[in-house]
Amino acid sequence: MDFFLKACSIGFLLSVMMGPVFFILIETSIRRGIRAAVAFDLGVLFSDAIYILFAKIFIIEVTLIDTTENKLLFAFIGGGVFMVYGVYNFFKKYQISDQPNEESYDPEKKDYLKLFLKGFLLNFANPLVIFYWFSVITLANQSIGTGEGEFKQFVFLGVILVTFFLFDLLKIIGAKQLKPLMTPFLFKQMNRLIGIVFFLFGLFLILQNLNLKALINQVSI
Repeated sequence: MDFFLKACSIGFLLSVMMGPVFFILIETSIRRGIRAAVAFDLGVLFSDAIYILFAKIFIIEVTLIDTTENKLLFAFIGGGVFMVYGVYNFFKKYQISDQPNEESYDPEKKDYLKLFLKGFLLNFANPLVIFYWFSVITLANQSIGTGEGEFKQFVFLGVILVTFFLFDLLKIIGAKQLKPLMTPFLFKQMNRLIGIVFFLFGLFLILQNLNLKALINQVSI
């Protein structure tokens, strides 16, 4: 029982973390509906699963990546992606329907695929994701014990992902209820807020690692 409680607690904490993807998930649910938001969230979940496999299979390599030089490189790549997307989203113009109930519109499968890829790429571009999954795996090893077998550890991580997804579903359903309250002006301001959040998050990634490198250089002099 303690096994599942720990996994569910970690999944819940990961779900309520207000990262950049959180705002896109809420915006997608409000503007495009529950199924579209689920498609986006499945992309996020798939990228998390890939990062878990990377962290498990290449655990030594992941440890070596966790150096100042490598972190700076990942920060510039990931931060640059987030900043560009932030500027794009800030100025992007959306066509907003005045229909209060637009759920009858069924997007094509290619639209769901685009949302899936969007969720995958935005989450995959965040260099912090692999490091917090590495921390989660370390916690799993401590909670379960390395002698308990790989299968039990994968079950632990699977419970985390399922819990993460279920709480995201609650956020998606809750956000959808806000659509009748949204006006074109509020949609526009929400998109601008998302753009600002992504831009500042990307800038924070870069500056944080630049400051870390500068501090280490000062100490080594």
